[in-house]
Amino acid sequence: MGARLSDSRLYAHLWGTDELRAVFDEEARLQTWLEILAALAAAQAELGIIPAASAEAIAAACSVDRLDLDLAAAETRRTSHSTLGLIAALRRALPAEAAEHIYYGATVQDLTDTWTALVIRRTGQVAWRDLGAVEALLLDLAERHRDTPMAGRTHGQPGSPVTFGLKVASWADEVRRHRERLAEGAPRWSCGQLGGAVGTLAFFGDRGLELRRRFCERLGLRDPVVPWLTARDRVADFGHLLAMITATLARIGAEVYTLQRPEIGELREPSAPGAVGSITMPHKRNPEGSEHLDTLARLVRAQAATLLEGMVGEHERDGRAWKAEWIALPEACLLAGAALAQARDLLAGLEVDSERMARNLAAGGGYAASEAVLAELSPRLGKHRAQELLQEALRSGREQGRTLEEALRHQGTLDPAATPAATVGCSAAMVDAVVRRGRAALATEADPWG
Repeated sequence: MGARLSDSRLYAHLWGTDELRAVFDEEARLQTWLEILAALAAAQAELGIIPAASAEAIAAACSVDRLDLDLAAAETRRTSHSTLGLIAALRRALPAEAAEHIYYGATVQDLTDTWTALVIRRTGQVAWRDLGAVEALLLDLAERHRDTPMAGRTHGQPGSPVTFGLKVASWADEVRRHRERLAEGAPRWSCGQLGGAVGTLAFFGDRGLELRRRFCERLGLRDPVVPWLTARDRVADFGHLLAMITATLARIGAEVYTLQRPEIGELREPSAPGAVGSITMPHKRNPEGSEHLDTLARLVRAQAATLLEGMVGEHERDGRAWKAEWIALPEACLLAGAALAQARDLLAGLEVDSERMARNLAAGGGYAASEAVLAELSPRLGKHRAQELLQEALRSGREQGRTLEEALRHQGTLDPAATPAATVGCSAAMVDAVVRRGRAALATEADPWG
């Protein structure tokens, strides 16, 4: 474990998942780099650029367990070069002739950008899977509470009623759009890199384009057609999608956080046995999970901003932009993975107090029905005249402590036979549409990351 809090034995679980740490930790990164070098050597051997025996020896040696990592670290520091230490350790593990063909004609960026494409693919697989699970949980929740009325709130204040199902359907619909973005972007982001010194593939002569095609194919990546040495839009694009995904999860978390307040009490996040809300106020049940979704989303947005800065690079290579991704992209992926896992747990155990929702909606003297009254009066009085009368009646009613019905009858606006009743409008139909569309998509869409 390291100096960063996100690597702490005590707190690492808050900032990433074991699944994604297994992708981004140092040994995993080095192993993937070695596999990339082995794929490059194999493709070069196929085209007669290097001997087949060298490619076979390189493939056999490309295991992180076979390398002297202390030597690699020392040589990296001595040479002030990103990968010469790794090359030195790998050459020591190879026969002399094969050692001359490791990393043949390639650059640091060919290696690390190809790694970037591979880890984007792995993170995309996790996001695709977990967003699907989140969407399924939300669709079930929306359907279950299709007709559960609650106060709609605007500007933090109670307004006309909605259903909890409609609120959840809005979350599910947003998650669906992220799944669509993940599917649409998968082929764009999954591109390897092989450009050589300045992107021309000149080292390989007229075999350069075929070599790149075969190299990418071996790794399950697309041929980029043209090198993306300073074209960092793919990485920025993926990072910003992670920022959007975690922002959606934070929006959900914010609702749970707010509606769990005791004075509202409509939702409660699950509480694990043994969980302690406060060591000084034992009665508290803190919304730690929903709160943390906001924290994670803020950090992902910060990393996404760094990735966006990388799009402004100079000439054919610019280490200022590209090397910042080495920190920002793994952080964004790890944090997003933690947010997705947290959201799954939160939604799987979310407690909904429908009775409290009904009581909160009924509180306030029935003023939540004002929109329904306005709709009823508008055809008869005109919308603007009806609104003026309602504003006057409601202002007077609040001052006198009257209910909505009492205020309107006192004003003489309400038909004696009428009783104002709030309505949730088309909520149920919209919930049904979201649930139907979401379930159909989950059942039929192909996995673009498979």
